Amino acid sequence: MLTLLYAGWLWWDWDTPKCGGRRSQWVRNWRLWDYFRDYFPLMLVKTVDLDPKKNYIFGFHPHGVLAAGAFANFCTEATGFSDLFPGLTSHLLMLPFWFKVPLFRDYIMCGGLVSSCKSSLSYLVSRPEGGNVAVIAVGGAPEALDARPGALTLQIRNRKGFIKLALKHGAQLVPVFSFGENELFDQMENPTGSTLRRLQNRLQGIMGVSMPLFHARGVFQYSFGLIPYRKPVFTVVGKPIPVTQTPNPNSEDIESLHQTYLHNLIDLFEQHKQTYGLNENQHLNLA
Repeated sequence: MLTLLYAGWLWWDWDTPKCGGRRSQWVRNWRLWDYFRDYFPLMLVKTVDLDPKKNYIFGFHPHGVLAAGAFANFCTEATGFSDLFPGLTSHLLMLPFWFKVPLFRDYIMCGGLVSSCKSSLSYLVSRPEGGNVAVIAVGGAPEALDARPGALTLQIRNRKGFIKLALKHGAQLVPVFSFGENELFDQMENPTGSTLRRLQNRLQGIMGVSMPLFHARGVFQYSFGLIPYRKPVFTVVGKPIPVTQTPNPNSEDIESLHQTYLHNLIDLFEQHKQTYGLNENQHLNLA
């Protein structure tokens, strides 16, 4: 009986992840998230005020193995998102696959997770009242396969879909860089062209999700396990890039805004890298 009732609910609720989701402030404020924040620790860093009357697309970099910084900062209140950015509501976009998993979909929507499909992003950034923040891990699943300590490679040169939608709806673009995100896990060596990488790419093509073979520390020892390393993560939210609404952007419009976004992302990284543990000789590699 319960199965039938839930099946009916699932059918009725199927499109909710594409229409802003279903947040729960109670879940976002669980005490558990404070312990999660303090384990690493994690910190959300604001550089400028954001107008709550506008809609924003936050480009989150790098993806990391599990995007821990994106989850903690934008799906919980542990790092104070609502206090830092009053009037704004954050939504982290996630692969549509996960919203087909019964019960798990309902849990993740409580934190503000929504589908990463085009219609979902359009729904959020087209709200005339403003105040929505759509957070996208731009590098996606392919970037997760390169996430390991010291890695600064971003899969972004050919990622322009979010740029097109920002132009179409006039949403402001905000680069976000999470220093320390790639330090949380090691990963088995999987260079491009290797048997493991070909297998991972094939599985990603079939399932839509990447399968990084990661490891870190254990509960009572530090040499091997699946618990992330205790490394600080500082997620820095940059300045918004003004975007003029262009209902039918052409390739030149998209390319111009994409280049502006890349320039602002590099500037954000260079301005803050020495503050958060990197040296002046380390630079981003845009792939």
